[in-house]
Amino acid sequence: MKIKCEYCNNYIDDSDEKCPGCGSPNRYYNRVGNQVPTTIEELEKWYKDHNLPPYETTRFFIGINYTEPKAFGIYKDESTGKFIVYKNKDTGERKIRYEGKDEKYAVNELYLKLKEEILHQKSLNNNSGRPTTTKTLPKSVLAIIIGAIVAPILIELFIVGLFFILPKGPSRGYYNINGQEYYYVSGDWYIFNNDWTSTSEPTYDGNISDYYDGYSYGGNDNYTDITTSSVYDESWDTSSSSSSDWDSSSSWDSSDSWDSSSTDWGSDW
Repeated sequence: MKIKCEYCNNYIDDSDEKCPGCGSPNRYYNRVGNQVPTTIEELEKWYKDHNLPPYETTRFFIGINYTEPKAFGIYKDESTGKFIVYKNKDTGERKIRYEGKDEKYAVNELYLKLKEEILHQKSLNNNSGRPTTTKTLPKSVLAIIIGAIVAPILIELFIVGLFFILPKGPSRGYYNINGQEYYYVSGDWYIFNNDWTSTSEPTYDGNISDYYDGYSYGGNDNYTDITTSSVYDESWDTSSSSSSDWDSSSSWDSSDSWDSSSTDWGSDW
């Protein structure tokens, strides 16, 4: 499905991790696909099906409110009905990534982080045990090699910096703006007045995320589920890349080691 880049407004595939035009991150990347878990139970099954080590090894605690340092996790607070996605830093300080009643969104936040960590751990295993050489390269050659390595990193850091500095566009889902219900998807806005109809972008103050109600319909009496209305398009929930399953390469090899000490436990997420 084609969506509009939030930074340069070019149309890109929702399967693109970054915009081919400007290189900015695609906020919808990996939020679609037949194999993506949407509940805590499905995430637990995904974890087991991919032969991942015990929670105590990976430090990912699914369905558990783990309170010790160095941990990622998700659980449902039965007293409030809210889903909590958290990270316990190496200092023991807890940072909340998400707290709300949208289980699908909460699960996806931890799911993406888990996949990121799997790739990190695989890279550590792939880089281990490689033979080293005692030959000394000329300084000019070393300078070229270092430049070739450092330059892409600096470019990547610049792009990531832009992602945090530039204003962020809306995410797909429901919004309550000045008492009026809206829905946003792939560059288009819809407004609810007895039924959902197309509309122009609403006017709001501050950051659009402050008005976000959630990705999924929560049974609100003030508006209906947009997926049951006449404006709903099935292409919203299909992906041109659905046949390519990222999970096929994500199963953990039992012969590999998982080193959780290599994880960045000092950052907030």
